[in-house]
Parts: sequence; structure tokens; C-alpha cells
Amino acid sequence: MKNPISVSILELAIITQDSNAPETFQKTKDIAQLADGLGYKRFWLAEHHNMAHVASTATVVLIGYIASQTQEIRVGSGGIMLPNHSPLIVAEQFGTLETLYPNRIDLGLGRAPGTDQPTAEAIRKDFFEQAQRFPQNVSKLQDYFSTENATAKVRAFPAEGANIPIWILGSSMESAALAAAYGLPYAFAGHFAPRQMIQAFEFYRGNFQPSATLHKPKTMACVNIIAADTDEEAELLSTSLYQMFLNLIRNDRKGLQPPVPSLDDIMSEEERFHVNQMTACTFTGSPKQLAVDLQKFIDYSRIDELMVTSPIYDHQAKLKSVHITKEVIDSLNQIL
Repeated sequence: MKNPISVSILELAIITQDSNAPETFQKTKDIAQLADGLGYKRFWLAEHHNMAHVASTATVVLIGYIASQTQEIRVGSGGIMLPNHSPLIVAEQFGTLETLYPNRIDLGLGRAPGTDQPTAEAIRKDFFEQAQRFPQNVSKLQDYFSTENATAKVRAFPAEGANIPIWILGSSMESAALAAAYGLPYAFAGHFAPRQMIQAFEFYRGNFQPSATLHKPKTMACVNIIAADTDEEAELLSTSLYQMFLNLIRNDRKGLQPPVPSLDDIMSEEERFHVNQMTACTFTGSPKQLAVDLQKFIDYSRIDELMVTSPIYDHQAKLKSVHITKEVIDSLNQIL
């Protein structure tokens, strides 16, 4: 018998057109509280920089805020871009979060900068050197969290002995290899780079080395889900997502755009090709349609957990999508 699939949320704190950061943080809190009440497992926040319409820049601060506004849901990073930071500082920050919100904090780690090259260099002059040292820095972070570090010259307080699950995040075979070698859970960024996802999962499972924290492989896929009462409404809402990716490849830094009746007049065939590649792991529709499509995806990918991001322009429509998605996953789990 298959295990039930837990469902979580990745929130990018995207600022919609004609909105601002304060309103976006309020909306993020609303989504987190709804997810908490509905029984979502995790609520993760991303790290991005130098993007005028993405408010999740100070990720650790936002994690603390959301944890303070919720009760049960695990709150964490999807992810902390480790080359941007000293492992010691990350350990101190997440040790503090775990002390404040016991057994509710996750630490997802990524290798990318979460920004452009000039900004990466502004964050840290030796960013590209640190990106190459990603595996060693993950090990150093694990050392700081361990009780064995009590005899070291450099210690991270109050991180020692903290029970903080570390996830490796990625979109390539390289991240899969690292997660497997270190015996850590693995989350794949299928919401924007799905091309190697199945191959990466297979490699991870086939090469997984059990660790003190994880005895068998654990996979999570992040996908886009746009849910609504009808397929037609969901399709309309999804045009905001496609415009977001179109603006990304154009390097046009707009806020999340309102839905449009048709995308045909907005993007060229070449742009549509690139947008479709990036959004191949997008599930759109009514509860009935989503149940069919998500069951196929879960069976095919053999994931243990599903993480959802839903770039929807209207806040109430987004809250409804969060509600419908949980109902669909619950219905699929009842069949198991």
C-alpha cells in the first residue's frame, strides 16, 4: 500500500501589479494561516535578490514572521542560497528560529545565487568560489548543528543539537548526486526547471547513502498548480503565470500581471516554446481535472511529498486555489 502524499506550499512573495511589499507580506500571512488550518505540511519561502517585484529577500526574517503567525505548519526556506551566506551565520539564524518555534523549522539549501551575477558579487565577492564549495559548506553547517561540535573552537549558538531537517534543493543531476551522497532529502524545482526532474529522482534513489538523519530516499517535487471551480476559470487565472515567465525571459521586471483572455497576441512562437519548457510541470483546472492529472504525476514521479506554488493575481482566487488543491490531495489519499 502506498503512503499518503503530503502537500506543502512554496511562496515566492511575488508583488502583483499596482501592489507593494506591505500588502504582499499581509497576503503571504493570509496564505500561510489558511494552509496551517487546512493541514498543509510545510510553508517554505524563497530567497531572491534585486527583483523589484519579489518580496522574499530577507528570507530568515520572513520565516520568523510567518512562524509567529501560524500554529502547526512547518515553516522553512525553499531555499537559503548557501553561497550567499556564511554557514556559521545560517546555523545561528536557524538555531534561533528552531529555539523560538520548536519542531517547526525546515532548512532547504540551494547552490544558485537567487539573482543576477552583479548582485551575487555585491552580496559576496567570493560567491562563485563558495558555489564550488557548496558540498563542503553543507558539511560545515551540519557540523554546527551537531552536539559533537561542542569541543570545536567555533561554535554556533543556539544551534548545537537543534533538530532542523536539512533538504538539498536543485534542478540538476549535480544536486541529486549531493543529496544522495549526504543521505539528505531532495526537493526538485519542477515549477521552473522540470526537464531533468525524473532523471534526477531516479539517480538520487539509486545512489542514496543512508545517513544518521535519513534511512531511505525522500523526494519532493515543487510544481505550479492553478486550481479553480471550473477548467475555464483556471485556464484564465493561469495566464498570469505564463506572463510571469514571459517577462522573466524578456528580463522585463514587472509585477505579476492580471489574467488576459488570450496569450496569442502577447508572445511569439519562440517565446511560447521557452515558456512552455519552463512551465511543463504546471497543473491547471477544476478539482476533477486536477485529481486525474496529479494522480498521474504522483504515480510517474514516485515522489514522497508535493510542494505547490500558485502565482495567481487575485488574492481571493489564490486562497481558493490553495483550498481546492488540499481537497484534491486529500481525496487522492483516501483512495490509497
